[in-house]
Amino acid sequence: MSFDIFNLSLELTKALEKNNYKVPTPIQEAVIPLVKTKQDIMAQAKTGSGKTASFVIPILETLKEDEVQKKAKIKVLVLAPTRELTLQIAQTFSTLSQTFSKQLSIVSVIGGEKIGEQLLKIQKGCDIVVATSGRLVDIIGKKQIDLSTIEYFVLDEADKMLDLGFVQELDEILKIIPKNRQNLLFSATFSPKVIDIASKITNKALKVKIEDSNTNVKEITQRAIFVKKEDRSTLLRHLIKENNFKSVLVFMANKRAADNIANKFIKKGFEAESFHGDLSQEERISTLNDFKNKKIDILFSTDIASRGLHIDDIDCVVNFDLPRSTEEYIHRIGRTARAGKSGTAISFLDNENLNHFKLIEKRYKLDIPKEQIEGFDFTIANTTKQKGSLPIKGKRKSKKDKLREKGLR
Repeated sequence: MSFDIFNLSLELTKALEKNNYKVPTPIQEAVIPLVKTKQDIMAQAKTGSGKTASFVIPILETLKEDEVQKKAKIKVLVLAPTRELTLQIAQTFSTLSQTFSKQLSIVSVIGGEKIGEQLLKIQKGCDIVVATSGRLVDIIGKKQIDLSTIEYFVLDEADKMLDLGFVQELDEILKIIPKNRQNLLFSATFSPKVIDIASKITNKALKVKIEDSNTNVKEITQRAIFVKKEDRSTLLRHLIKENNFKSVLVFMANKRAADNIANKFIKKGFEAESFHGDLSQEERISTLNDFKNKKIDILFSTDIASRGLHIDDIDCVVNFDLPRSTEEYIHRIGRTARAGKSGTAISFLDNENLNHFKLIEKRYKLDIPKEQIEGFDFTIANTTKQKGSLPIKGKRKSKKDKLREKGLR
């Protein structure tokens, strides 16, 4: 199956071919026709499913046919949870519209960059705004943006936004955008909170659910290796050299740990860097570009890189520290084995985090062999639970006695 099934324009078809879009993913196959027929959509699709293109392609097809105006008016508003995802969505709009005879103006609205420059681009006229909600609300407060012409409202990774205190900002945005618009919502899960958010936006959405769309786990070799905490750094260097990994994304528990280990690897002669929320926007963009362009071989990152990071050639993802939530495990390992390629995901285990890893395995029905590497001695603790002593009858008050004391019986 090819993109020909969607009867797209010649210009957009050329852009897809040029950028190696050959076969639509399940989410693209399901969503593109619905967007073209002006349906509101709630799509459950995870990172790595191709969901960005599923809304970018049909929106661009419509905008291409619109009449040219002297000054562009904002017709598309996309909200995303992070700066990185915002920039990548904007880049997808830009890349897939390069072949158009009428060039579209696409503006990214994010924190960490000068607000004045963003305001200037908006005031010159633009067709598409891709924004983080916080910075957009700042600009709305300055009364420097006209959202009255919005035709498409897209909310990407809604579940992630809930973690970032997004609800109040969404309410402010919904007050000023037109009621008559097409709404497209994407989320990895349809939790009660996500459904509540969706109800604020639309009550007529068609639901689309793509099973196991976040990553092709079959293409990922998953490994779990026992190692002492103090030996993890040495083991990581050993594994990189032994397996000849060229591009490695290592997830760390916090910013400080990412900085510290990146510096240690640099001193050992590796092309390494850290990546986290304390970097300026300019530093973050520069670091990601260097990683994409192979100027950096190893990127030590917090979970800021677990979603929305589209890099096709990551050989290996390493859980130096396990993620706090079981769901984040799949988001992390989904950074490898993209675009039809294979990849490796390695998790470092010890006696403290083993039970947490077992929860991850249970959640995703995994049974990953536990390894020990020669030269890295590790003793697995006996985790058999000790039975407590039996309660002594009469020592504690029964429920009936407690209720009698309260006068309830």
